[in-house]
Amino acid sequence: MMCRQMLTMLVSALLLSPGLLQAARWTKDSVVVSGQDPATYDALMHLAASPHRSATHRARDIDRHPIETLSFFGIKKNMTVMEVWPGTSGWYTELLAPLLRDQGHYIAALWNPKSNSPYVIEGLQTFKTKLASRPDLYSKVTVVALEAPNALHPVTARSIDLIVSFQGLHLWLLHDDAPAMIGALYAALKPGGVLGVVDHRADPLAPNDTHAKLGYINEAYAIDLIKNAGFELLEASDLNANPKDSRDYDQGVWALPPTYRMGDKDRSKYTEIGEGDRFTLKFRKPLKP
Repeated sequence: MMCRQMLTMLVSALLLSPGLLQAARWTKDSVVVSGQDPATYDALMHLAASPHRSATHRARDIDRHPIETLSFFGIKKNMTVMEVWPGTSGWYTELLAPLLRDQGHYIAALWNPKSNSPYVIEGLQTFKTKLASRPDLYSKVTVVALEAPNALHPVTARSIDLIVSFQGLHLWLLHDDAPAMIGALYAALKPGGVLGVVDHRADPLAPNDTHAKLGYINEAYAIDLIKNAGFELLEASDLNANPKDSRDYDQGVWALPPTYRMGDKDRSKYTEIGEGDRFTLKFRKPLKP
């Protein structure tokens, strides 16, 4: 078995070679991220293979790289972590909630329960039903409201160690809510706290769509937007890069799995492409404003 030091050296080489890193994106082998916490990494490895995750969720690991992504963000088992809009299925919740259950705290920031939207009302109930189905895993999860414009104070200010957002930024841009939402995240984080953002990456040569109508965001624009809220960019990674994504579909990124908005039309082609190309960005709230 390859020792951790050798694996770390391998990853360092990959980080220096974007082509190799993109090739690694299509393997099932877990990439060890330099600087990760060994105990947390081992716990995530165990949870990723746990039967409490459905086969459908586990099948997406090859595209979403949850262990590597969370390790890149510097997660530790004793942190207070808030996930923004975990979705009705709680894909990352299945890993984060049990990981943080004993030594840390997992906070799920969902939509405003005062909403009149049937989608929001049904989605909140679906998520809460999921939590209730496994109290041994989820009974310590805190559910809060975070949605512009009327629910922007989900937690006590300066109380969170790590905030993660997976495919949320493009939705905030679509509804003109991005500055307000990012500002709320800045207020929630402790000084020195980390914000991890993953979202669909637009073609850098294409005109910048500031509303991300097709689900793709210009990476440089995303970085500037978040830095304008006061954050410092620590590092960017191609852990979730997908060179097969041409980003030119009539239905945008939603033509690809897992949404398949085109139904059965060209489904095999979209399955072969996989989930959309995504940037992975790590920011920090400065110790001093």
